[in-house]
Amino acid sequence: MSDVTVVCSHVSFSWPDDTPVFQDLSFTLAAGRTGLVAPNGAGKSTLLKLIAGELAPAAGSVSVGGTLGYLPQTLPLTGGLTVAEVLGVDTVIRAIDAVEAGDVSEEHFTAIGDDWDIEERTRAQLDRLGLGHLALDRRLGTLSGGQVVSLGLAAQLLRRPDVLLLDEPTNNLDLEARHTLYDVLADFPGCLLLVSHDRALLDRMERIAELGGDELRFYGGNFSAYEEAVQAEQEVAEKNVRNAEQELKREKREMQQARERAERRASNAARNLKNAGLPRIFAGTMKRGAQESAGRAGQMHAARVSDAKSRLDEAGRGLREEQRITLDLPDTQVPAGRTLFLGEDLQVHHGGRPVFADGGTALTIRGPERIALTGPNGAGKTTLLRLVTGDLAPDSGVITRNDGRIAYLSQRLDLLDPDRTVAENFAAFAPERPEAERMNLLARFLFRGARAHLPVGVLSGGERLRATLACVLCAEPAPHLLLLDEPTNNLDLVSAGQLESALNSYRGAFMVVSHDERFLAEIGVDRWLRLAGGELQETGAPEV
Repeated sequence: MSDVTVVCSHVSFSWPDDTPVFQDLSFTLAAGRTGLVAPNGAGKSTLLKLIAGELAPAAGSVSVGGTLGYLPQTLPLTGGLTVAEVLGVDTVIRAIDAVEAGDVSEEHFTAIGDDWDIEERTRAQLDRLGLGHLALDRRLGTLSGGQVVSLGLAAQLLRRPDVLLLDEPTNNLDLEARHTLYDVLADFPGCLLLVSHDRALLDRMERIAELGGDELRFYGGNFSAYEEAVQAEQEVAEKNVRNAEQELKREKREMQQARERAERRASNAARNLKNAGLPRIFAGTMKRGAQESAGRAGQMHAARVSDAKSRLDEAGRGLREEQRITLDLPDTQVPAGRTLFLGEDLQVHHGGRPVFADGGTALTIRGPERIALTGPNGAGKTTLLRLVTGDLAPDSGVITRNDGRIAYLSQRLDLLDPDRTVAENFAAFAPERPEAERMNLLARFLFRGARAHLPVGVLSGGERLRATLACVLCAEPAPHLLLLDEPTNNLDLVSAGQLESALNSYRGAFMVVSHDERFLAEIGVDRWLRLAGGELQETGAPEV
């Protein structure tokens, strides 16, 4: 399959309102596993849709060699479909059943083609993705979000594609399902191009493609190698900027010195001419000559300064925008060992069924623990977080909370007023802080100047995350216990890194629900809990 490729040639695409997405984008993609990365809004999903043929370029062309499989981020499926219908095998299976029952109509053989083993291949593919227990006549509405995603991937793999496009395939997958998907994709023999913010998955790629502006840059190796390459590039760019700044300063200094020398010479020449008693016409000629000489020298130095500015601008274009959040949050510190939450024999019922095992569950959180809460989807992790915050009262059991503030960061990031600016929201959370201090803190969350006065409703997902973090972590009183529910879902890689930076500055206790192993490793989790089958158990850290 070495000749299987995706070729985009001079592709341009704009939205109906004429907002450009790509202009003259060209690249070739060969067989192998490629991870596509870029900030949210850069056009990653749009590019996959152009390759898949769901969108047409305004100019240029896209060609795909071989059979194409495409799994979008949001699957266009309805709950009434059966597993067999989603997999696209229902017609073939019905035809086989009819032939085996004695109906030898030509239309059945046409439907079957060479797929007499379709049911065996289907069951094998479902088994590989951890869905072997699903009946083919089961309705989609009875499946979890993660099962639907895995089923959609199974449908594409059953087509035996040469080129496979995946858009955020691990969204909604729990840890076990993610590892199953990793193994399946490792065996894919064709050309794989996937968009993902899952760094564990990106670390299993053979190359990384970075989409920026109207260019797709390829980096050999996995995501960790890409990060190292980008860091090296940034260090070189920073050095070039420093050198260019020094050169500009030197040229400006030399121009000023040359101007001062010319002025001194002109002053001395005028004085000498006057003292020499030369005729006025001769004196004027000498003065004009001196002025012209000084002018030529000034133009030469001005040209050098202009060139130095151009070199500084060029060096600056090599720099990536500052993306790190730098914080110190001493007010969030909690004495070691202080009990922040104590729950005993907790039980909650949903639809008349208990969430936790007989006798309920128990949970103790002490400062400044960093707790990861893991477990399969639907096990009750969000329910447990709501018990800790007090948003949900237990049906039975006893809860004791410390006086320290508990803050909750949901997936929806709906804590702030969308009609108020970032600065106004921040002032509501920290009204006693002086305005200058608030603006300084917002700058540390990368809201500088006019960005701090934008309404929250117009912010991107990453910006809204930073605004919410600023309000939560710098609030009065500061939170001593922070709860986060799948915080990296739908965050781009830059925003996930900013969240990690903020949490590493936080000094209180936190409990985070996440299936993102790399994220959990980066934020220094020191206690691992797993909720499964109604049982909450202490576990060790998984191997990443």
